[in-house]
Amino acid sequence: MAQLQTTPDVFLCDGQGLAHPRRFGIACHLGLLVDLPTIGVAKSRLVGQHQPVGDERGSWQPLWDKEEVIGAVLRTRPQTKPLYISVGHCLSLDTAISYVMSCTTHYRLPETTRWADRLASSKSIPG
Repeated sequence: MAQLQTTPDVFLCDGQGLAHPRRFGIACHLGLLVDLPTIGVAKSRLVGQHQPVGDERGSWQPLWDKEEVIGAVLRTRPQTKPLYISVGHCLSLDTAISYVMSCTTHYRLPETTRWADRLASSKSIPG
């Protein structure tokens, strides 16, 4: 964080937050370390059940484990697999869903995740 010129408002993590078997995924870890809001944005479910998600962009269902809501199953783009959103640190599930939707444009994944994946694999990023 010391090298950043601007402190981020929120971190979107490629992984789980509370929607983890131990209720403490990578988004929770990072949030505690940096003491900033974090959101888990996962491509697959580790734990929990949910009702079917509508096919419209922004449709979502709560992700339940036992009798607790641990996240949301969110459709970011029609006719694609949903994402699994969970709170990491210092924000509500509704706020997490809102952030993820605002960072998702033409693709299933938020732009932050797409860019990070591209940079990590040394692929060029389309303009």
